[in-house]
Amino acid sequence: MQEVRSSILLSSTEEKRTTRIGWSASRCAERSSGRRTRCGTLAPCVPYAFCLPSRADECRPFETVGIGAAPPPVRGVFSFGQAETAETIDGASEIMSETNTPAPEAAEGHRYTAAMAADIEARWQDVWDAQGTYEAPNPTGDLAGDAAVVARPKKFIMDMFPYPSGAGLHVGHPLGYIATDVFARHQRMTGHNVLHTLGFDAFGLPAEQYAVQTGTHPRVSTEANIENMKLQLRRLGLGHDKRRSFATIDPDYYKWTQWIFLQVYNSWYDADAAKARPIAELVAAFEDGSREVPGGRGWAELTAGERAGVLNQYRLAYASDAPVNWCPGLGTVLANEEVTADGRSERGNFPVFKAKLSQWNMRITAYADRLLDDLDALDWPEAIKLQQRNWIGRSEGARVDFAVGDDAVTVFTTRPDTLFGATYMVLAPEHELVEKIVPAEWPEGTHQVWTGGAATPGEAVDAYRKQAAGKSDVERQAEAKDKTGVFTGAYAINPVSGDQVPVFIADYVLMGYGTGAIMAVPAHDSRDFEFARAFELPMRCVVEPSDDRDADPAEWDDAFSSYDGTIVNSTGEGVSLDGLGVVEAKAAITAWLAEQGIGEGTVNFRLRDWLFSRQRYWGEPFPIVYDEDGVAHPLPESMLPLELPEVEDYSPRTFEPDDATSQPETPLSRNEEWVNVELDLGDGRGVRPYRRETNTMPNWAGSCWYELRYLDPHNGSALVDPEIEQYWMGPREGAPHGGVDLYVGGAEHAVLHLLYARFWSKVLFDLGHVSSAEPFHKLFNQGMIQAYAYTDARGVYVPAAEVEERDGGYFYEGQPVKREHGKMGKSLKNAVTPDEICEEYGADTLRLYEMAMGPLDVSRPWDTRAVVGQYRLLQRLWRNIVDEETGQVTVVDGEPGEDTLRALHKAIDGAGADMAGLRFNTAIAKITELNNALTKAGRPLERSVAERLVLLIAPLAPHIAEELWHRLGHSDSVVHQDFPVADPAYVVDESVTCVVQIKGKVKARLEVPPTISEGDLEQLALADAAVVAALGGAEIRKVIVRAPKLVNIVV
Repeated sequence: MQEVRSSILLSSTEEKRTTRIGWSASRCAERSSGRRTRCGTLAPCVPYAFCLPSRADECRPFETVGIGAAPPPVRGVFSFGQAETAETIDGASEIMSETNTPAPEAAEGHRYTAAMAADIEARWQDVWDAQGTYEAPNPTGDLAGDAAVVARPKKFIMDMFPYPSGAGLHVGHPLGYIATDVFARHQRMTGHNVLHTLGFDAFGLPAEQYAVQTGTHPRVSTEANIENMKLQLRRLGLGHDKRRSFATIDPDYYKWTQWIFLQVYNSWYDADAAKARPIAELVAAFEDGSREVPGGRGWAELTAGERAGVLNQYRLAYASDAPVNWCPGLGTVLANEEVTADGRSERGNFPVFKAKLSQWNMRITAYADRLLDDLDALDWPEAIKLQQRNWIGRSEGARVDFAVGDDAVTVFTTRPDTLFGATYMVLAPEHELVEKIVPAEWPEGTHQVWTGGAATPGEAVDAYRKQAAGKSDVERQAEAKDKTGVFTGAYAINPVSGDQVPVFIADYVLMGYGTGAIMAVPAHDSRDFEFARAFELPMRCVVEPSDDRDADPAEWDDAFSSYDGTIVNSTGEGVSLDGLGVVEAKAAITAWLAEQGIGEGTVNFRLRDWLFSRQRYWGEPFPIVYDEDGVAHPLPESMLPLELPEVEDYSPRTFEPDDATSQPETPLSRNEEWVNVELDLGDGRGVRPYRRETNTMPNWAGSCWYELRYLDPHNGSALVDPEIEQYWMGPREGAPHGGVDLYVGGAEHAVLHLLYARFWSKVLFDLGHVSSAEPFHKLFNQGMIQAYAYTDARGVYVPAAEVEERDGGYFYEGQPVKREHGKMGKSLKNAVTPDEICEEYGADTLRLYEMAMGPLDVSRPWDTRAVVGQYRLLQRLWRNIVDEETGQVTVVDGEPGEDTLRALHKAIDGAGADMAGLRFNTAIAKITELNNALTKAGRPLERSVAERLVLLIAPLAPHIAEELWHRLGHSDSVVHQDFPVADPAYVVDESVTCVVQIKGKVKARLEVPPTISEGDLEQLALADAAVVAALGGAEIRKVIVRAPKLVNIVV
């Protein structure tokens, strides 16, 4: 048997010092009652035993910790499975614990103190780990377990998993983790098989930046951060199934991230079937002629490169040259969602520019309709649904072709009814037709203001394009900015009026929305109106204003954009809209365009395809190689995982933040041995030379599917066992979707992680790999724990803990400072760590305080001074059950009184409902009210009351509950006990107070049965002596009764 690393701390009242003494658990185990038993300091064993430090070669059993006797006055920690060699210090064998740091002072007798809390918490955490208390059985596989537990209703409860930062946790981070833990514990106690675990989202920029600065491999620093975070989280007593934990940087994990990428790559979206299908089925359709090959040629006539180009137009993962968000300061491209409203990088706050680069994309736009429609069936906050709806941005309108010479520019418009009012066109500066339509010279009669001062259209367009490339999408679309642009020198033909309209380029039109071109109707669109004013362009009113303005737009101060109007000035050859309303005109013109073959009704989306490649080192490598012709080939599954190679320099090449013309260079490209390989891909072509893809996946990749890995974390042959996936994630009771039962995390991920994860789930669902098209059934956004921060005269943050408040101001080192309220964090110097609070009060107190601060979905200010309130609650709870002098339980046998039963069952009823509804603050209030009532009674608790009180608080404060449960004589864990059930007879009040009002003023208060009828209550009120006296014989006009609490008499 391996030795168990542990430590024993003895408190010496004579010397006021702490001595650590090590011992051999293996020797204890051999000598404990002749049986192999695990034992640790003050820790229950199987059977329970205790190793005396004075006799390290012996174990003395004690029946059950605290049952009928106080545990020995020794404290320490206990962990299994760590072989260790003892070091000799001052003649004593000392072995330090890896799990918990003991409290700084010994417990005071049998009073609940921080020291006792530390003892209790460390001990029970070790027992829970050793006994697998929180392990949730699967229906099959290596994590299969008790069939009776599997047969229970399941609950899959998840947190958005953390990034393992080197700064560790502050008290704001565990808010959601504690909340899900309380909920999971309550669900377990109400008869559910609960899966609750936590992994780590470990790829990403912070570890890479640290590696660049220090030369430390990102894996080394990340894994060290993970271990530190595990210790911090463990101390909180979170009931996680640790067998299921992982990090996204584990090769066994990202093997399946790469596998999913290949499923997406090898799929296409069949619009007719409204689902993804394997790309092989599309190839087969091209081969047998059942589907026409774009371009009209036969599939057999195409070269390998041409075939790859065709398939690239269909694949759900594809590489393309497209405008992307290029951030020179970070040396990488960014997704739209990673760019702030100010046009800067979310991380680092660097400028972001539009650049045309070859990048990997995910065709998320193919799923736009389903992503939008399926939101309705999700139990998510409406604010998050609205953000996703707005981001997807579905709009109905028409596509219209405008002839420009021999070419055509297609526009998308939501107002085809205003087509007769289009007096010019605008293309995005990046539009592909710009180069083709620009003439060598300015047309005769070109207005000087249209030219931008350039001698030729080409010069004007080139200069303006460079200017636009330096602006973000947000800056380009800002309503307040002056409108800029230049004339291309080309004219288009308005398809309904036949008029020639000038074609401009302007930065307020984006390639990322619609077609990258607009028909400008200045009389009825505010941005077009401003542009027309700036460039002296004509305006034509085609919707009769419903206000008092003149019919000539040249006299207007702004555009008339209302839908409430009649169409005018809209008659052309073969079509007239005059006299129609907006809705009717839309339908009529759309039908006419379709008949003429120059347009059609269509739906457009704001959503763009997901930019999926990054020029970083610390991310999942793409399982893609390129042959000598540049054709991409997927690696076979047998070659996964493709692991990251070593490189000498982890940093991408970065540039001056404002260098918009720079080009990316990836760290992986510098390892030529890894990049250039000879492989047999199993496609019948034998061993051939290839070049690996040197971009890496974005940090969102690993979090797109991690809920599935929790289900079957050790499966090396499949993404997830179908039976296990169906059990935990499958739809229930005819619901359209299944998914995680409760997912808790920040609202800031509304259009990033949550949207991407939904997309991957739908692809996997279409391909038959999962049973639910949605990953998360219920979403809950927790609020933020905020704190005060303080800045000096220079605006520099100073340590909040060292700021003094006096004379109505705040001072640091004698100098006045300014207080602000907001986030908590290391950089703001106002972070409070959970370790500090656990040290001062214990983890149970911290858990209670965070849950009691306010509603879970509301941000709340941290106040360390207020933590003591929950500490005192636990002390009163302890005193109600344990004698602080003897350590004996003080409960008595017997039946509780009526008042006690009513208080108890009301608390059970209210707190249970509150926990089920994530209203933990009000649950704590009800438990506190009960505990105070029991304390005030001043007599020993009946056993039935004490036990239910312990069970009531167990989800919130599990350590003290476990300790008290065992002291009350139980050998099974409190974790698996049934949550108390309220007796309805005691929940309803015997009487309620009814207020009787005359002329709106209270004249009497009556104690009445809660079930009293309105008629009886009216008679009782009118017969009351105080009411009779107040009426004084006045005539009663009306009596309003709201039984059982109000009677209002009108005289």
